[in-house]
Amino acid sequence: MAKTIVGVDIGATSIRAVEVAGAGTAKPTVVRVGTVDVPEGAIKRGEVVEPNTVGNALKRLWSTAKFGSKHVVLGVGNQRVLARDLTVPQQPLPLIRESLPFHVQDLLPMPVSEAVFDFYPLRAEQQEQGAVVHGILVAAVKETVMTNLSAARLAGLKPIGVDLIPFALTRLMSRTEAGQGRVVLLDIGAETTSFVVAVDGIPQFVRLIGMGGSDVTRAIVSRLGMSETDAEAAKRALGLTTQGVREEHRPIVEVIYDVTGELITSVRNTISFVGNAQSVGSLERIVMSGNASRLPGLAAALSDFTRIPVVVAEPFDSVAMKGSAKKVDGIDTGSLQVALGLAIGAAA
Repeated sequence: MAKTIVGVDIGATSIRAVEVAGAGTAKPTVVRVGTVDVPEGAIKRGEVVEPNTVGNALKRLWSTAKFGSKHVVLGVGNQRVLARDLTVPQQPLPLIRESLPFHVQDLLPMPVSEAVFDFYPLRAEQQEQGAVVHGILVAAVKETVMTNLSAARLAGLKPIGVDLIPFALTRLMSRTEAGQGRVVLLDIGAETTSFVVAVDGIPQFVRLIGMGGSDVTRAIVSRLGMSETDAEAAKRALGLTTQGVREEHRPIVEVIYDVTGELITSVRNTISFVGNAQSVGSLERIVMSGNASRLPGLAAALSDFTRIPVVVAEPFDSVAMKGSAKKVDGIDTGSLQVALGLAIGAAA
């Protein structure tokens, strides 16, 4: 069996990876980390569209980061992945997974033959018609998963698993103090926002919101005619601010408020839906992660709008790191959280 495992997070413009020893144990250790940029257009909305290009990028990443293992776990989590509540008759988990195509035909926007499934059991219950299991159905477009796997194999890697990104984040954040209790885990990426309601580290509700930081950048470009580079820099510098803004920057701030407001509203509406549909009690905090979550003023705006405290967790503080991982320059561990979550949940 592999001594170490690498979690691979394929993002919109880059690939992030974390190599972990002791994956699946209580005390994992980060051995190496690395990132590599991906040419524009090779990945769209979280889906690999050019496997050869992404495969070459993965080869460069393994060469530069000097990962010691080719055993990888890939993450999936975009708008072609569904997560829904599902109740099925109680039976062993392998049999539940085999029976999923017969239970989910009315829940899917695609033919059953074009999807792959998994089931995350939450609790069993005795009902009049017999014992049942309540859980979360995960369904992904088969083509999306197979293309990601193809890119990894073209790079000479050996995929040992594919994990839903919200589950990986839940696993990771539950190791932190902020992730305990009744919380919303909100990971805001470039194209997709992962929303999870978790109770003491157990996901109760999952939703993937098709918005992220790139939507703000694209809106600035299209509405104000700025270059993408300048729009991204302006977004990061100005954020959701109103004080001390120069007159020429006000149109940029207005666009940022407009687009970010849509995401905040979607988050608030999802919280309201969960409150009405789930028996999880009052939510204690929102735990934010992801590069786009660092937009200046976003945490305060989200807290004001939802009336829930917002914190930023530092899950790398909850794992040991070898010297080689600590010494990597120019890599922000905040961008590596998904990859770490993917790696620590694997069975070495």
